[in-house]
Amino acid sequence: LASLVEINPMSQLDDGTIMCMDAKINIDDNAEFRQQSLFQLRDFSQEDSREVEASKADLNYVGLDGNIGCMVNGAGLAMATMDIIKLHKGEPANFLDVGGSATTEQIVAAFKIISSDPRVRSILINVFGGIMRCDVVAQGIVDACKQLELKLPLVVRLQGTNSDIGHKIIAESGLKIFSQDDLDLAAQKAVEMIV
Repeated sequence: LASLVEINPMSQLDDGTIMCMDAKINIDDNAEFRQQSLFQLRDFSQEDSREVEASKADLNYVGLDGNIGCMVNGAGLAMATMDIIKLHKGEPANFLDVGGSATTEQIVAAFKIISSDPRVRSILINVFGGIMRCDVVAQGIVDACKQLELKLPLVVRLQGTNSDIGHKIIAESGLKIFSQDDLDLAAQKAVEMIV
């Protein structure tokens, strides 16, 4: 049920009474159907609006302080992507995991979230298509770029299931999207393209 229970600070009064001055409780999202009364207490004003929007789209998002937006499928790949950006002297602006079964609509939602951060100056997409199909991601990328009239430099690395179709969708889109098969080169390009 609770993934975090934090009481900070606690104080002891002159009479020895222990008082909780502030507390925070994180409840696992998977418990919502069982703990509806707890979830009704959720105060969205205390949360990053981008994280709230990501949650609505069933995406995992954490905002960071950098200027390179990241969209990745899988937490491990997301961590590796952020590490390689830092290796090339860049700073990731977020952790955004679209998961293994993202739809075109979720990809569009992910772009909206990333591009809403005014610090983002370029975007790196790194998708390994095992479960996730690269053609679905590619179509989502093209749709999002057109719908949002995205002006940020965009570097896309697609590997795995239907990556050849995904690359073709991107190439035929007429959009200025830099497609790169090598993650190291993709990260380097995203850092170089910061505007």
